[in-house]
Amino acid sequence: MNSSHYLPVVLLLGTIGLCPLPASAGETMKSKSLPPIPLSVEEIHAWIDRTHPLLRGAGTEKVMARGKMLKALGAFEPTLINDTELERFIKSSDPGKGTQTVGFNDTLVEARHPWGFRYSAGMRQAIGDATIPDLSFGNNQQVLLGGFFPLLKGLMVNPESAELQRSELANPRAEVQISQTRQDLFLAAATQFWDWVTAVKLAEVQRRAVGVAEDRFRQVEGRAKAGAVAPLDVVEANQEVQRRREVAIAVQRLVEQEQLKLSMFLWDNNASVTPPLDRAPDFPAHMLVPAPDTIQAHKLQAKVDRPEIKEIGIEAKLNNIDLELAKNNLLPSLDAEAAPARAPEKFVLGLGYRFGLELKIPILQRKSRGEILEAQGKADRFVLMQQFREQQVLVDVDNALSAIERAKERVAAAAESLRLAKTLEEGERFRFSLGATSVLFVNLRERNSVDSESQVIRAKADYQKSQALYQWAIGAWARTTPFVTPVTYRARD
Repeated sequence: MNSSHYLPVVLLLGTIGLCPLPASAGETMKSKSLPPIPLSVEEIHAWIDRTHPLLRGAGTEKVMARGKMLKALGAFEPTLINDTELERFIKSSDPGKGTQTVGFNDTLVEARHPWGFRYSAGMRQAIGDATIPDLSFGNNQQVLLGGFFPLLKGLMVNPESAELQRSELANPRAEVQISQTRQDLFLAAATQFWDWVTAVKLAEVQRRAVGVAEDRFRQVEGRAKAGAVAPLDVVEANQEVQRRREVAIAVQRLVEQEQLKLSMFLWDNNASVTPPLDRAPDFPAHMLVPAPDTIQAHKLQAKVDRPEIKEIGIEAKLNNIDLELAKNNLLPSLDAEAAPARAPEKFVLGLGYRFGLELKIPILQRKSRGEILEAQGKADRFVLMQQFREQQVLVDVDNALSAIERAKERVAAAAESLRLAKTLEEGERFRFSLGATSVLFVNLRERNSVDSESQVIRAKADYQKSQALYQWAIGAWARTTPFVTPVTYRARD
């Protein structure tokens, strides 16, 4: 066939391809949008980690811990000293010289060591006619070396070093407080999240019930006009509509309340964010109970990871510092000192360095013995508190497991009750269609179905909340900090 015969066909196909789509098809494509992503507990927890004011406020404990460390280190930082001392006098041996001005200018650095030593080093420039007996150099200059050395009380253990040790525990203590705040926030957020989901699901059930009652009211009203049923049945159907509307309004109030409560865990730009209702998820289908071996491992780990246990350990360490300091205070004070003469009159007289050894022996030691008794009593109390906290952790885990198992059994029983209620409801509707029963009995069957479905929803929510309680009990949220970016996707309008 000649190629010219194909030309009309090609032109026709091209014309069809260039034709615009129908307006209805274009509008359908424009109006189509992606479904919203369901909200999850993990997303809420990530949001809390990122922006929640209480967790950010707890994070300032680390800033305060660094401040305590710097404050404690301030006791050991070197100090630069420049001191000028002058004396005017007349020598009794040679009064003919008249009044003389003699002194010195000291430039030295003083510092303290955590072990209790104090030391200084620098240089002295003599002013006037002064004689330097020790460590002289240059033109009337002297090397300044000094030190204070505790040999018993204050050696290795002293108030300054004790404060430094306490400041080193400030950061672990801040981390424990952050972990405790995070644990409590995560548990409260998970509980509130499932309360919100429960309210949304209950509202959906009530809306469906209202719709069913309204359809029946119109049906009964039509049959009454035809004379098939008594007018009193119309009143009964209308009363049921109003009753279900009242319940639906109350549940809607519950939804708004739980929604506002949940917003206190979702913060953005220093303001709480209200979660949209279309992001309420369905309950997970799987309901699992941890295996016995896993539970035992979780219990052992919880004794280590729970913030309450860690806090007692830190408090015990702080008390041990006080106990060691109190025991050191029982020792006699034996101090050795070597320092240059800092009084001008002594320096002018030719005194270069002074050396001393001082011994002090307290007699009664009431203060130190009282401090030891107090610290020892606290140490014994911390041992008992740790035993109690460890047992409390085990009870918390067992309590959460009991909640999981009972909630799972409740879900199964409530689901079976709902199945039977639906069977009765369908049977009663069939009897009503045959005229063998009244509107009252149909309403009662439907109310029973609504109550049964509500019980299923509450049981599923309790199961999810018990799972959150188990995670809190084993300290799972205290030992890991997930770096998760919250989902910011929103469905297009």
